[in-house]
Amino acid sequence: MVRALVIGGGIAGTVTAIALDKAGFTPVVYEAYDRTAEGVGAFLSLAANGMNGLEALGIRDVLHGFATPRMVVQNGNSRLLGEFESPGMRTVPRSDLYVTLRDEAARRGIRIEYGKRLVDAEGPRARFADGTEAEGDLLIGADGLRSRVRRLIDPRAPEARYVGLLNTGGIARGVPVDTEPGVMHMVFGRRCFLGYVLNPDGDVWWFANPAADEVPDATPEQWRAELLRLFARDRTPARSLIEATPEIYAPWATYDFPRVPTWHRNRMIIIGDAAHAASPASGQGASMAIEDAVTLGRCLRDAADVERAFAEYESLRRERVEAVVAQGKRNGDQKAPGPVGRLLRDFFIARALKDPNRDEQRWLWDHRVEWVS
Repeated sequence: MVRALVIGGGIAGTVTAIALDKAGFTPVVYEAYDRTAEGVGAFLSLAANGMNGLEALGIRDVLHGFATPRMVVQNGNSRLLGEFESPGMRTVPRSDLYVTLRDEAARRGIRIEYGKRLVDAEGPRARFADGTEAEGDLLIGADGLRSRVRRLIDPRAPEARYVGLLNTGGIARGVPVDTEPGVMHMVFGRRCFLGYVLNPDGDVWWFANPAADEVPDATPEQWRAELLRLFARDRTPARSLIEATPEIYAPWATYDFPRVPTWHRNRMIIIGDAAHAASPASGQGASMAIEDAVTLGRCLRDAADVERAFAEYESLRRERVEAVVAQGKRNGDQKAPGPVGRLLRDFFIARALKDPNRDEQRWLWDHRVEWVS
């Protein structure tokens, strides 16, 4: 059996291990942290392409969360700017997605080792901070934005680009909102962007993207007060949601990679955010990682050797993922407060409404990866 070392035990690494197992390989996952990611993180929406990828691996029907088939775009006065269908989309807690994938990996007998922080590698021979080593036939870096594998493949690899927006949010309880469950509201406020969706259980899941030069050093109550200030001039549910949220996520910065020139070398390859991090405004981070996993597994299954599989994988993925990164940057620019953000927002909404068939995000979201036997 061909042994694959997967560096990174998050969503990207775990789903990749599942795809490799399906392809007939023996994957072992090495996670830098000494614990699982259960209970960690906010929520995310898997678009149709991500759901299709999970279906190709036989996972789709065990996901938690709820369907999110429609998106409504509004301004800070709650005036409707546009509506979009998002068939197949599902909103899930990040932790639940991770647990689903971890349990599926365990069911298939895939080994996950914790406390294994990669420090060096010579081809598919890895050395970890605890002094241990592991050797396989290939090494896959699914180790995220600050990927060590990316730097080992190419010491001149670019750094991630800060997109100028923070992420925060939470779950509000007991707030009446005038909407149907599962409708994602995207609100361009005067000073800050807001997204929210009503869970069928009555809670409201929300996020906000304040523009900022850096992550603020603020206590939880100071951060809550800052969010209330940012939404003070809007006639939306934002302030009610913030006030009714027991715990607001501490803000974190968002990044992307316009282009990573080198994805693979010497039987090592990077996937997911390590190779093509997109701004969260794309709504495609987890979905792209899932697509990567299915495509890489299929290429390794079908190619004559590892390097040919890697080359085929890159030829299939690079154009698409770079388009997703570019679209995410455009989406993020629309969220910026002020006249420039409003102009960009109005342009892209008008284009999408005028001719939905030309909407680039339709291609991004409806893409289907298949596991052809």
